[in-house]
Amino acid sequence: MKNDKFELDTPCLTIDIDVLEQNLAKMQATARAAGKNLRPHAKTHKCSILAKKQIQAGAIGACTAKVSEAEVLAHAGVQGILITGPLVTVPKIGRLLAILQKDPTVMVAVDHPDNVRRLDEALQAQNLPLGVLLDLDVGLGRTGVSPEAAPELADHILRSKKLQLRGIQAYAGQVQHIAKFEERKRASHEYLQRAADLFGTLKETAATCTIFSGAGTGTFDIDIEIAELTELQAGSYAVMDAEYLNVGSKSDPGRFAAFPPALTLLTSVVSVNQDHFVTVDAGLKTLYKHGGIPWVVSQGYSGLKYDWFGDEYGKLVRDSDDNLPELGSVLELVTSHCDPTINQFDCFYITRGDKVIDTWPIDLRGKSQ
Repeated sequence: MKNDKFELDTPCLTIDIDVLEQNLAKMQATARAAGKNLRPHAKTHKCSILAKKQIQAGAIGACTAKVSEAEVLAHAGVQGILITGPLVTVPKIGRLLAILQKDPTVMVAVDHPDNVRRLDEALQAQNLPLGVLLDLDVGLGRTGVSPEAAPELADHILRSKKLQLRGIQAYAGQVQHIAKFEERKRASHEYLQRAADLFGTLKETAATCTIFSGAGTGTFDIDIEIAELTELQAGSYAVMDAEYLNVGSKSDPGRFAAFPPALTLLTSVVSVNQDHFVTVDAGLKTLYKHGGIPWVVSQGYSGLKYDWFGDEYGKLVRDSDDNLPELGSVLELVTSHCDPTINQFDCFYITRGDKVIDTWPIDLRGKSQ
């Protein structure tokens, strides 16, 4: 393994361990001070080692988007897993039951009576119990039941034989990247208050209903003001990306200042034959395009602007008299959107300063089923 990170083969992902640990500690301290639990979303970093570090810092478990991600985390010994997306097909329910046989703490979100029925029938056949969160749609419209239909769904869960209503999930993903902090705050409080009202009603109905899970990185310091919220699902805060860093925060209207980027991407200059830009080896297969625009953090080249240049390549364009890097130069970028970018790599190179100190497998990579 190379000792100097700028000697690594590119493109590759690096994580500054000091920045990472600072971010983990800050989010954990924020949640703890507000009397909330933290169950970070592993769909961001897709790394069981990092998930364990979050738990060591005080998190009560981990969220996953897919059952395949939960399989890897459970095999690695992570407990307190919440699968935040509904599992409705026979293969996925079967995989869930296999996890349950090893780890009874796993939970899953549900949003439809037919899903409740299918899960309950499968659980009865294996004589296994399962904790579920009622997934509430608070405006995103992606998954979740409407607040009006939620009491009926809760009744289906309560009448099932093997499902236990542990609480609700309400994720307002549509507000996470609203640029202005005060607008984001107003929107998030409006949406989550609907969930809070329902949570209060369900708690009176079922003693087991004690979890109100939600929030994201963009609203972590907003949603903790919702008294009924019991846990945060934020994920991107650990490593960060340009998409989040470009929205306003409580302390800075032009930048999300709470968590600096621990994750960067190294890319090499592979062609220098143009006057106003150079070509680098990080394109669409390396940097996910939907989200923010990657930016250069390498000293002396921060004025260069990144643009995608095909599947395999990107370009770094200069303004006016900015210097262009030489052929073979290695530059460091903040990534556009961390989750899908990470999913394209096999490992993180862990650094302290410019020195590589470890390698962590991205062992949840490609777990899309």
